[in-house]
Amino acid sequence: MDVKKDILWRVYTIYGLICLFAICIFGQIIRIKFVEGEKWKAASDSLSIRSTVIEPMRGNIYSSDGKLMATSTPLYDLRIDTKAPGFCGKIYSEKIDSLTRGLASLFSDKTAYEYKSIIKEERSKGNRYFLLKDSVSYKQYKAAQQLPLFNIGKYKGGLIVIAKSKRERLYQELAKRTIGSNRTSKPYGIEASFDSILKGERGERLEQRIAGGIWKPLNDEDDFEAQNGLDIVSTIDLNIQDVASNALRKQLKEHNSSRGCVVLMEVATGEIKAIANLKKGRDGEYHEEYNYATSWLSEPGSTFKLPSLMAAMDDGYINLNQIVDIEGGETFFNDIRVADHDKGKYQTLSVQKIFEISSNVGVTKLIHQYYSKQPQKFIDKLHKFHLTDKLDIQLIGERKPIVKSPKAEGWTPPTLPMMSYGYEAQYTPLQILNFYNAVANNGKMVKPFFVKQVLENGKVVKTYTPTVIDEKICSQSTINQAHKMLEGVVLNGTAKNLKFDTYSIAGKTGTAKVKNAEDGRRLVDSVYYQASFCGYFPADRPLYSCIVVVYDLGKDFYYGNVVAGPVFKEISDKVYATSIEMHGAIPVDSNLANKQPVIKSGSVTMANTVLAGLGMNRVKNSTSGYGIIFNKGTQKAVNAFSTQMPDVAGMPLRDAVFLLESCGVTVAISGRGKVISQSVPSGTPIRRGQKVYIQLS
Repeated sequence: MDVKKDILWRVYTIYGLICLFAICIFGQIIRIKFVEGEKWKAASDSLSIRSTVIEPMRGNIYSSDGKLMATSTPLYDLRIDTKAPGFCGKIYSEKIDSLTRGLASLFSDKTAYEYKSIIKEERSKGNRYFLLKDSVSYKQYKAAQQLPLFNIGKYKGGLIVIAKSKRERLYQELAKRTIGSNRTSKPYGIEASFDSILKGERGERLEQRIAGGIWKPLNDEDDFEAQNGLDIVSTIDLNIQDVASNALRKQLKEHNSSRGCVVLMEVATGEIKAIANLKKGRDGEYHEEYNYATSWLSEPGSTFKLPSLMAAMDDGYINLNQIVDIEGGETFFNDIRVADHDKGKYQTLSVQKIFEISSNVGVTKLIHQYYSKQPQKFIDKLHKFHLTDKLDIQLIGERKPIVKSPKAEGWTPPTLPMMSYGYEAQYTPLQILNFYNAVANNGKMVKPFFVKQVLENGKVVKTYTPTVIDEKICSQSTINQAHKMLEGVVLNGTAKNLKFDTYSIAGKTGTAKVKNAEDGRRLVDSVYYQASFCGYFPADRPLYSCIVVVYDLGKDFYYGNVVAGPVFKEISDKVYATSIEMHGAIPVDSNLANKQPVIKSGSVTMANTVLAGLGMNRVKNSTSGYGIIFNKGTQKAVNAFSTQMPDVAGMPLRDAVFLLESCGVTVAISGRGKVISQSVPSGTPIRRGQKVYIQLS
């Protein structure tokens, strides 16, 4: 009995403990579900649901003439939820063959059997986010939506579409460094400088973790839409840009130069209409790899003689007629030799002639004479010309000019004369061009710019207008003398090969012995040269300024007029040919309205329409409808569908055939051009169906 009670007591105890444990568990369930439910639900969601960024569509970049230069092409990844209703049961069996045949036809990368095998395998795994095809076009994506299974509904069909984009430059190398990129370790160009405008605002999408640790989007209703970026309109004219790039590339190849650049600028506004930067690659071809025009500092050479002489003119020290003893084209400054390329040819020259033939000796002697005891005054004048500071252009990466100060370390007595003809100071090509542009603009200096508008859905939301740096960089007298010097270079000096009767060019050639771009040393055994030409056109009413710089030339062929000059000329010719404002007014004959033109044989109806629009007399004796003029003297007309053979001599083929066939005859043709004879004479009664041979000129 005691044993039985002992066993029962133990059983009851265990049973009670089990019941108590069950009650505790049930209590915990109640607590978790109703008391702490929201807390644990949020914790669960944090592990299975996440928020991801939706990248906006980046804005487009256009040329000034409305051509698309850079855009984001929409691409789509196609994925399949193999547990969607469409991939279960009878509908899957009925439609899978049609689906795979459609996929094979649409993408042409696999057979229908291969697609079916892949989908069958992923379906057996229960893959709910299987990548079917990545980076498909919008057209392919829309076509895929219409395929069997996929077309039964967004969720039932199992097709999951993930949108993305790819940035493309439509003209490849053309203005590549100016258009730029924001997807490199060092962003550059418009893409980088205007990134905040182009990139738009990111959206947000909820995704859920599914089997295999894969995340798939939840319903679109939970998404926050991305705001696409705004569009940019650049100042670049693609037609001129194409000419500039090709002209520069041709000269680089011809002279075996490793690199060069060219910039074309609108004088009045500062708009950059073309900018090309080319460097020879390992493949032997030229590519845009660095923006030399805005970021490469080098000694400018003889193009710097313009600000040097203008400084002395503006300070009242010299004038164009002043005679200078150039010592036969050779002189020395503290054992530093300065010589002219045509040494021994001249003994004395006027300032005008010094500039025209680019005499190094003449310029250095003048600047040394008037500024050697006050070099800071010369530097102050360069500062007044805005040649000591950056331009603060719209593109990132502009370098500040390197200009020595008389009080700084490294300034020596020869520094000033060396600086006067383009050494001992370094500038970017755009900084030199901007000074020349100010001279062309009658002393008014404007800032170069590359972007002129911001668009939202095709509407202008922001406009960048010209920025005036200085209303007058020097006196009008100095500007007038500068114009005369620059025009003289082309008319009588080192750039006579650019002289053209149709329109005039003003500018300055430049040649400099420069440091090797590769190792930065002044070369001794292997000398390299830099050729340039900077100027504007037309000289009498400047509309455009331009600089061309060709680097790393050998000592056999390096002069600016024959290396850089032809690039300038090819660009200016193109601009002149396509710019109406550069051409003179077309003379108008005031008596034109009273002069009846000779009218070619043809449709009287069309002729009368034109004559009426010009306010001239209509064709006499004409009838309504279609008729043909057969007597130019009296301008008589004959109706189509006549019973007599018309005279079609002198008519275009189209009118002659129309008229003859309307009269019921067939026509045989020989030759090309206008009708000169016909086999059946005019006025002959017509027999329907007869054949008429016409001879063309």
